[in-house]
Amino acid sequence: MRIVVLVSGTGSNLQAVIDAGESGELDVEIAAVGADREGTYGVERSAAAGIDTFVVNFRSYAERRDWDDALRGKVASYEPDLVLSSGFMRIVDERFIKLFEGRYVNTHPALLPSFPGAHGVRDALAYGVKVTGATVMIADAGVDTGPILAQAPVAILDDDTEATLHERIKVEERRLLVETLAKLAAGG
Repeated sequence: MRIVVLVSGTGSNLQAVIDAGESGELDVEIAAVGADREGTYGVERSAAAGIDTFVVNFRSYAERRDWDDALRGKVASYEPDLVLSSGFMRIVDERFIKLFEGRYVNTHPALLPSFPGAHGVRDALAYGVKVTGATVMIADAGVDTGPILAQAPVAILDDDTEATLHERIKVEERRLLVETLAKLAAGG
């Protein structure tokens, strides 16, 4: 399965995918890793692993539509079977979703449909739930509303902070992502 991975930050989920591919646990070819801004560690990780990288810098475009067009075109040029949003903090437009319909996978640090959006961990803590977790889903035109592929629970401890909880969720998120990609690559 040929994939393009989109990142905005450090790329810890991306590193889990790279490692699983190198170990033979995951049968994917990472065709490229792209970012929405310069200087992301996710792009640096990819370049160090010999993976093609690109940046479609959001701030380089006067109009949002132009950025959307450039991103869609760049990703499509790699002819991926699947596009993975790995901490990509931009909402793509409906034309991107339509082009990669059913093939744009995203992760989220909560048990969706609870606590969608950019602050899932903080929102779960503020609400007072005792269990949250990680979700892998197909991204659609909504915010964290697509079909759920897999979920893993994570208990909230009495002394958790947003940072400590998020780190424990990331461990499950990485495991769940690799497991889900392996099933998708095998035709599941």
